[in-house]
This record gives sequence, structure tokens and C-alpha cells, in this order.
Amino acid sequence: MRLLTLLFISFSLFAKAPKDVNLKNPPPRIIRTCCSFGVDVKVAGMPFVKYTEVTSPELIGNHKYLGSKAENNGIIYTEKGGFIDMGHLRDIADFTAYLYLLIQDQRHFGAFSLKLGNEGGMKTITVNIPEKFTDEDVVHLAGKIAYDLSVWHEISTSYGASFIPLVPERYSSFSVEDAYSNLLGVHLGMKSILGSGEYESEMTVNVKEVLETLNAVKDRESTIEAMNAVKDIWWSGKAKLPSRKVLIKRQFEVYDCVYPMLINSEKIENSVENKVCVPLESSSNEYFNDFYKLSIKANFKIPVDKVFGQHVKEKNIITQLDFPALIKYAEEATFKVHEQ
Repeated sequence: MRLLTLLFISFSLFAKAPKDVNLKNPPPRIIRTCCSFGVDVKVAGMPFVKYTEVTSPELIGNHKYLGSKAENNGIIYTEKGGFIDMGHLRDIADFTAYLYLLIQDQRHFGAFSLKLGNEGGMKTITVNIPEKFTDEDVVHLAGKIAYDLSVWHEISTSYGASFIPLVPERYSSFSVEDAYSNLLGVHLGMKSILGSGEYESEMTVNVKEVLETLNAVKDRESTIEAMNAVKDIWWSGKAKLPSRKVLIKRQFEVYDCVYPMLINSEKIENSVENKVCVPLESSSNEYFNDFYKLSIKANFKIPVDKVFGQHVKEKNIITQLDFPALIKYAEEATFKVHEQ
């Protein structure tokens, strides 16, 4: 069965919402601790610290909205989906669930706006929900917005935005597993919302099923072996965090479909089969971009003038429609760094 067939199964009943969701306070931009790609990755100034953040299907726990230690997240290698960052996947699934509940709560107003915190600039979401939108349309719209937020995280960190002041996160932006994990999380979140059971239970089942479908390796040692197979090809065994040179290979192709990056290039057919795509249109074939705007008042770290030209972007306001140009510029800048 193709992965997309599995992900787009629809159910007649909707899952129960996650408990104790405060719609006025959106989830933090990083819900679960992210993973550094690689094995025994060293840290500058800390000679005895090394990071190996991998897990396995037998170790991960039940899904918990907004996370818990029992989830035991980390990176898992799959033969058909490449490296999957379970923290990223669960984060974006939960953000999809939050946005779905928010839109459903506000849809009787027709339109609403909400500030989503500062990340490379203040983020504001403005949504206009047509009456004709079905519940499934709202789920897919929530997934589209959640994915754009994940892409902005990659963009902003590539230009120096960070969760911890003075500790840049360029070393992890557009990592080879990020986009696929994020978009897979969107689809699992949408499927769980559209399921007949409680959201967290649905996610627990759906995570297990998708890892089986993608042929996840069975133990941590197998993921470590896969990591070592691309050492000094995809990641550097010499560079130290937080150097941007820790990652040698990155994935900048994040729209409109994302293909998993496999360590065995002979399996390209599986890569194509298991691509995941951004939900772009409603059931009436209208583009979701026409019904919301993700606005960011970019700070000084985002090179708005260099990318778009002086005076092109009024007051440094950018939207999701500007993301491709910012990604292209970041890709070119990354290429120059590795040429040095």
C-alpha cells in the first residue's frame, strides 16, 4: 500500500480533542527537544560531551499532546522514508491539532488574527474561513499552516535566529530529516484528527503504523549504523556544535512535495513512492493560501533587502508566499560556506 493512500484515509467521525488546550496560548515554537544529526557529535568547549540522539520503534512511547519524556523521541532510520526525527514529527502533528481547534473555535467570526510569538521577528496568523469549508477542509488548512510554520523555523534559524540567545541554530537548519519529518507529522496529525478515537491514542497508533510502512529499522544500533554510513558525506565527524559545518548535506526542496533522502541511492523508486505533499487546496479546489496569511515582521537577522531589494517589502513584512525566495538565498549562502 502506498504511503499516501494510508495517510489520506478519511473517517466519518472526528477524534476527541486533546485535553486542556488553551487556545489563547499557542504551543511554543519548539515543543520537544530537537535532535542533532549525527553520532557522537562533539560540542565546542565541552570536550567530554557528545550527542547521539537516536531511538527505535521498540523504545518510543505513547503520544502525548505537547510532549512527555515517556515518548522517548529521537531519530529513527527507515528504509523507505530515510531518517525520521520523532520530535519534529510529533511537534508539527500537535501544532496541526492546535490550529484545527483554534480555527473551529473562531470560524463563526469569519476571520481572526493571533500572534504566534517571536522567531526571526513577530509572527502573526490571520485566517478567513469560508462558511462552505467542510471540517476536512479545516483540518487540511490547519495542516498547511502548521507546515508553513515549520518551514519558517528552518528559514529563520538558517539566518541566525535561535531559541537560546547567542547560540545560533544554523547547524540544524534544513537538516536532511527535517522537512520530511515535519510534513509526515502534518499528515499523521490530520489523520489523527479525522480518526474516530481520542487524538493522542490515534497518534500513537498512526505513528506505529507509519514506521512499519516505512520499514523502520528495529533498534538504535541500526540507526547509528545508518548515520555512520553517511559520516563525512551528510554530516561531519570533525566539526563541533554549534558550527554550521556539522551538516554537510541539507534539504532545501520543501515545497510542494518532499521526497525522503535515503542512504541507498538505488532505492530511488521507493523515495518517489513515499513522498509526502503539502495540502494545498480545499475540497472545492481553492488554494488555502487565499484564506490565510502568516505574516512575520522580520528582524535584522533576516536579509529582506538583499533577497527582495530595498523598499520592495514594506516595513520588513514577509509572508508564506515569500518563503521560496528566502530558501533559495539561504541555499546559496550555505553553498558558499562549504566552498570556503
